[in-house]
Amino acid sequence: MDEQREQQNRRPHSPFNAIRAIDYTVIFVRDMAAMRRFYEDVLAFPLLRELSPNWIEYGLGSNTLALAKPGRTATDAPIPHGSAALQLAFKVSAAEVDQYADELVRQGVALLSPPTNQSFGHRTLFFRDPDDNLLEVYAEI
Repeated sequence: MDEQREQQNRRPHSPFNAIRAIDYTVIFVRDMAAMRRFYEDVLAFPLLRELSPNWIEYGLGSNTLALAKPGRTATDAPIPHGSAALQLAFKVSAAEVDQYADELVRQGVALLSPPTNQSFGHRTLFFRDPDDNLLEVYAEI
């Protein structure tokens, strides 16, 4: 711990040191309609705003999760099918992990792994969204 703190103190000052949080996360989507149905109907995320048919935002606490078609902010090639572009982890209580698993199964979402107590102190549940991104619901136990 002291060695880590010492290394941080040796780093040159940067204006980026002022960043304290991730404000929003953007998922570049292949199928906007399927992704929108999933995040709004299955996960029931509250719609924050729709800037265009190619940019949809959901409010999650103090953060924003945006769905965007590639090309809006960058010209990156789409992620190949069968590949996750990212993993999102949503923190809940331990009892809620099982409730979410039951709801996902009820909604027809395949679980990659059922609620499992991990050796590192988390109870985890893994599944995918329609674009194959890896999603995790977890609790500290």
